[in-house]
Amino acid sequence: MLGAAPLAVLVAGGMVWQGSQAAFTASTRNAGNSWSTGNVVLNDDDLGAAAFTVENIVPGQSGEKCIVVTSQSNVAGEVRAYTQNLIPSRGMEDRIFIDLEQGTGGSFADCTDFIPAAENTVPELPLSTLATVNSDFATGGSAWQTAGTPGETQSYRATWRFETGDMSQDAINALQGARTGIDLVWELQSDDSPTAP
Repeated sequence: MLGAAPLAVLVAGGMVWQGSQAAFTASTRNAGNSWSTGNVVLNDDDLGAAAFTVENIVPGQSGEKCIVVTSQSNVAGEVRAYTQNLIPSRGMEDRIFIDLEQGTGGSFADCTDFIPAAENTVPELPLSTLATVNSDFATGGSAWQTAGTPGETQSYRATWRFETGDMSQDAINALQGARTGIDLVWELQSDDSPTAP
C-alpha cells in the first residue's frame, strides 16, 4: 500500500499540470461601438401661409409665387414635390393650371430674383390631373438631391393660370362662384442603403 501512494500523487500532479496548460488565453477588445439614427428635417419660408389665396379671379388671369425649401437633415436624401387634398368645385379644378419650376433665388414674399433651371420642372397641368398623376413621393417631380448638410436650400416658383379658352360662354358662366384648392407638398426621404464606414 505504501508503494501505491506515490504513484497516486504523481498521477494527480500530472493532471494539475495538464489543466494549467489548457488555461492559457489572450484577448483584445474594440470597445465603445454604437449606432444612432440620422435626422430628416424639411421646412420652408412660408411662415404658415398658403402660397395662393386668390379671390375673385376671372378667365385668363394668372399669378406666381416662390418658396424656398430648406433641408436641416444630417443624412443625404431626395426631395420631391407633389400634390394632395384636391378640393373639386364644378369642374374649376380642370381649369386652374399650375407648373412648378426649380431654380435659384426668390423667396416666399418675392419672385423677382428667381432664376429657373432648365431641368426638374413639373409640366404645367390642371389641378385635377396633378391630383391623379402627382400625388405622392413615388410620383413626385422636380427632384432635388440633398447631400446631408443642414441648411441646404432649393427655390421653387409655382405659376398658375385660369384657362377657359376652349369653353362655351355658358360653361364659363357656370364657374362663377366656384372655389377649388390643392396642397403643394415637398417630401424628403433619406437615400436607400447608403454606403457607411
